[in-house]
Amino acid sequence: MSRLQADAPADRWVPVTGSLGFRGRRHRKAAIGMLLNQANTSAGSTPRPGGGAFAWILSQAAPLLMRRAAGRVLVWVWKSDPELLVVMAQLQEATPQLRTARAMMPMEYDDTESFRNPFLGVGEKLAMPLPSDPKTPPFATYTWDTGSHFVTVTAVCSDRERFGTVIGAVDDIARTVRIVDDLKLGESPTVLRLDPA
Repeated sequence: MSRLQADAPADRWVPVTGSLGFRGRRHRKAAIGMLLNQANTSAGSTPRPGGGAFAWILSQAAPLLMRRAAGRVLVWVWKSDPELLVVMAQLQEATPQLRTARAMMPMEYDDTESFRNPFLGVGEKLAMPLPSDPKTPPFATYTWDTGSHFVTVTAVCSDRERFGTVIGAVDDIARTVRIVDDLKLGESPTVLRLDPA
């Protein structure tokens, strides 16, 4: 089965994926709280009492959900300020429905630039430091089409003014994302591995 791997420096990032129990729970809760607040703001609703409890419950369930994803989803938060930045990498099968959905995205999502990853080849980067809707948080997405799968890295920032100061660190993670297959030697002699370059 294919899964993702990436190298996120421990002095900048805290992995949410695989951090069970007490390890990383404060960072998980802060990141989930930030995402919930952003979703509430985008929907135009006001924060409700008990939202912190809901974020805590989700923070406890998140590692188990990530574990069920079996390496197809990786998540990190910014170590010095977990409520500032959340980064998620995911591996999705390139189904006809997903290709159609990607083709039907709004026109503002066509403003991409080439982004090179030594493992996945050249992909696309879309940075939206100032989305047209003021309720939408700044974000960046990186996408590679391997033919059979889409690899996507998405970063959401809670502060428009600080987005430019952290996007370089997100670029660094995006350059290290790679697909790892669990193939034993001799298991599949018909598979030919080519360098993405």
